Amino acid sequence: MFRWLFLLIIIIPALEIALFIWAGQIIGAWWVILLIITTGVIGAWLAKQQGLETIRKVQSSVGVGQEPADALLDGACILVGSVLLLTPGFITDATGFLLLLPRTRPLIKSFIRRIIMKLVDRNTITIYRR
Repeated sequence: MFRWLFLLIIIIPALEIALFIWAGQIIGAWWVILLIITTGVIGAWLAKQQGLETIRKVQSSVGVGQEPADALLDGACILVGSVLLLTPGFITDATGFLLLLPRTRPLIKSFIRRIIMKLVDRNTITIYRR
């Protein structure tokens, strides 16, 4: 767990800074700033659109008496994706878009489900159902 935390806190920001410097040398600093602002605006719009759609899915699932597990996992991906898109950086933006786009989200959700099932099998976490 410490390795993952180290990766997130130290290595990713260092890589982001290196990419900013490299991109600034190639396309110019103003274009990099404009790109950062544009991805933030597009990300916020996409997060709002996908978030509202997910809320509708949860409401319709609950309305017919089904568990909204898939929609809740969508919501978690959208939340993390939005935060990543609002964080300046090319790596975080790419990851955020992967989490927000409806075509790529199922691949990520299946990966998350496998991790959750492994944790359940190891008795690391417990899921209660009513």
